[in-house]
Parts: sequence; structure tokens; C-alpha cells
Amino acid sequence: MAWQRPDGRLPYELRPISFYPSFTRFAPGSVLIKCGDTQVLCTVSVTQGVPKFLEGSGKGWLTAEYRMLPSATQKRQERELLKLSGRTQEIQRLIGRSLRAAVDFEALGERTLTVDADVLQADAGTRTTAITGSFVALAHAVSQLLQQGVLERSPLSGQVAAVSVGLLQGEPFLDLNYTEDVSATVDFNVVMNQHLEIIEVQGTAEEGSFSRTQLNQLLDFAQKGIQQLLTAQRQAIADWETLFLGDW
Repeated sequence: MAWQRPDGRLPYELRPISFYPSFTRFAPGSVLIKCGDTQVLCTVSVTQGVPKFLEGSGKGWLTAEYRMLPSATQKRQERELLKLSGRTQEIQRLIGRSLRAAVDFEALGERTLTVDADVLQADAGTRTTAITGSFVALAHAVSQLLQQGVLERSPLSGQVAAVSVGLLQGEPFLDLNYTEDVSATVDFNVVMNQHLEIIEVQGTAEEGSFSRTQLNQLLDFAQKGIQQLLTAQRQAIADWETLFLGDW
């Protein structure tokens, strides 16, 4: 019997996605992104200076931090205070790597962009949702810096979005929710740019193995989903610039 999606979506359908820009007051870029029942607050801060290995190079840097609120899941989780879990470290490194692929650090100059992705509610796909939302927050922050004359030209050299895919009862499915994520025999996170070129793929067989044909099917599903996410990002950025920068 084929897997029946709990929310009635077709195998290749994304969950409903929405962006709420300028969600916080002080960060140059901030977006609340909702992907189904997963909600992530993404903010971007800008500071002068770079890590020591870049001092004097004229190049900037981007780093990311990821956290999950204790009440983001059904069972409260302890806050990570003195030591981050391996999962948290891995996810924030993924977010940083993914977004750095879209930044021209010479255009940024010796400044550091810090991306904070805070999961308010988790229903799987938190890392991919964080990447997709953080790019929009990054674009908002860059727009502000350009309008303020801090930057002469945009350091954004591309666009980045991410999505999850998986195999359920041997068939590919796009954008897994929690019920599907824990049931999947194969689970992938895929990050692509605006040309639908791969930035990163994280994937493993939770049970058994998978074929090359199934891998290609998963990547095809991911590509279709990311294509839609890229369009949604561009619309969110355009709407924000019209609303918040219209008087400049």
C-alpha cells in the first residue's frame, strides 16, 4: 500500500510557505518563515571586523547560529547553554556554508554578517526552512546597507534555498513533515542556488539502502521544490522592498 500523506499533499507538493518580513525591530534583516507547521525566525546582524584569519584581506565573512526553543517540540527540550549538541553545531555550519555560497565577500568589505536561525515551532525540515528564510533576511539586510550608503554595491552573488526529500515505502516524497520524517527509510536535505546547481546534499539510508534511480528521483523532486522556493523568495524580497523602501 502506497504511503498516504497525513495532510493530503501529493508526493511532489511543498507544504504552504509564507514569509513575514521585518519581524523584529533592530536587526537589519529579519524574517519569520512558516513552512507548514515549522516556524523559524531568521535575523541577520552586521558588525565591523572579521575573524583573525581574514584581517587585512579586505574581505568579509558570514557565520550562522541555530537554536531550537525549548517549547518548539511537543516535549520540552533543555536549553543548550554551556555546550552545543553535535546536531546543533552541524546545522549551523550547514546554514553558514549554504549562505556563504551566495556572497561576494570582497564587495562586503571587512564586515561580518551573523545569521541567527531560531526555531519557534518544529515539524521537521527546520534546517532547510532556516536556510530558505535566512536568505530572505540576508537580502533585506543588504538592501538596508545599500540604502544607508554603507555598501557601494550588493555583495549578493546568487540565491540559495533548501528542501528535504525522502523515500517512504520506496517512493519519493518532497518536503517531509515530522510524521513522514520519522517514517522515511531514506532522508535527504538538498541546497541549491538560483541556477538549480547543487550547493550541498546531506543524505542517508535510515534502513537498508537505496538505488541510483531512487537517488535521481529524490534530486528531481528536490529541484522542483527548490524552484518554487526560489520564486517565493524573490516575491517576498520584492514585496518587502516595495513596502519598506518605497519612500527612499
